Amino acid sequence: MAIPFIINKVLLNKSVHIQRLLSNHHQMLDLLSMRRMWYQQTMFGWFQIKPMTSSRRVQDRSKNKRIHYLEIVKEKWKIFSKVLFLMELLKKEKEMVIPLRSLDRYRKQLNLPKPHKITDFIRKCPKLFELYKDQRGTLWCGMTKEAEDLLEEEERLIEEQSTKAVEYVTRILMMSVDKRIQLDKIAHFRRDFGLPIEFRTKWVNQYPQHFRVEKSKDGVEFLELVNWNPAWAITELEKRTLGLNDGIGREPGILSLPFPLKFPPNYKKVYRHGGKIEHFQKRSYLSPYADARELKAGSLEFDKRAVAVMHELLSFTVEKRLVTDHLTHFRRELVMPQKLMRLLLKHFGIFYVSERGKRFSVFLTEAYEGSELIEKCPLVLWKEKVLSLIGY
Repeated sequence: MAIPFIINKVLLNKSVHIQRLLSNHHQMLDLLSMRRMWYQQTMFGWFQIKPMTSSRRVQDRSKNKRIHYLEIVKEKWKIFSKVLFLMELLKKEKEMVIPLRSLDRYRKQLNLPKPHKITDFIRKCPKLFELYKDQRGTLWCGMTKEAEDLLEEEERLIEEQSTKAVEYVTRILMMSVDKRIQLDKIAHFRRDFGLPIEFRTKWVNQYPQHFRVEKSKDGVEFLELVNWNPAWAITELEKRTLGLNDGIGREPGILSLPFPLKFPPNYKKVYRHGGKIEHFQKRSYLSPYADARELKAGSLEFDKRAVAVMHELLSFTVEKRLVTDHLTHFRRELVMPQKLMRLLLKHFGIFYVSERGKRFSVFLTEAYEGSELIEKCPLVLWKEKVLSLIGY
């Protein structure tokens, strides 16, 4: 009786042992399966995430290329834009005064997020703005006599420069693929081109020989080219390099002009792209005013023409500088690449991208000597006058 009992005990222990082994085996298989799934997911995730993590942000790509004196320019005009916005806002008011509490809804445009006080901003410009209380104790903001005189002077300068502004707007339409651009998009460039405040309602209708406003079926307003002017289909680079003037008109075609380059002193120590730059400079390209529909996106010819378009646009501006957000709206109309920022950063000697603040700006490097514009139009001199009265 003892022998069968012992045999059953051994068999039972063996069965338990086998079950444990099988359980451990299954656990091991489950562990390996989970590990394999985790590894595949990790690898799959790596392939998904890798392009994003490896593609550095603009700040990282350009931090070694920063030009200090152009960053100063960006900061200076950033302050000026706040002051000018407030001046234009007050100008629209009936008595050119506004309750201080009403300014709170313009914090975004003034770039004064809480807890920054609007009163602190106003008090830093005592020569331009003044604060006072009425009989009810309501605090109001108004302009000084000096500020009002400055706005009148700006109006006069804009009127004097209107002929040039008309030319530049017309030339943008000539560069566009359909010879028309949405009016709201051009309005983004109002200050950059020295256009008046009533640009959309009045100014655009004063020059019917150059362009006209047309509405689409959706009610969207477009500015359309009326007459092609061959004398204006010449780039600013051609005028300077070849000595051409507005009186000479010719059919736009292939160009082979190198772009002026200007690098900071430490550029050659950090970047050695001399061969690539020289090769790029020698490459022919299509004029910004020629039809670019057939160019293949991503091709060398396509990219160099895009550089030429950017160079031409920046040459039109008052400060030879533009906010990059505004440029992205014109990719389709002006036949420019989808990744426009990459193109601007790539051609560092021609353009400089400043990432200071929330909005990036691109400069035409050849137009600056240190932090000063080489050629200053009357509107730039007017802005410098306003800046001299700002207590920042």
